[in-house]
Amino acid sequence: MAATLAILLTGCAATMGAGDAGCTSYAEARLARPPAETVVNVPPDWADWIADLDDRMTGTCR
Repeated sequence: MAATLAILLTGCAATMGAGDAGCTSYAEARLARPPAETVVNVPPDWADWIADLDDRMTGTCR
């Protein structure tokens, strides 16, 4: 689980669509996230929710 979340904690502004304010804001928020090492402290239910949300947002903003 931690490895999966660590992947999500890397910057992906390059995959975000240009010109969409929501996608731009999401890209900026992803870059401001805490270090990947901190995900081990996230409860599994929250980690699953975060991963699902991130997957949907990055898919929408490609």
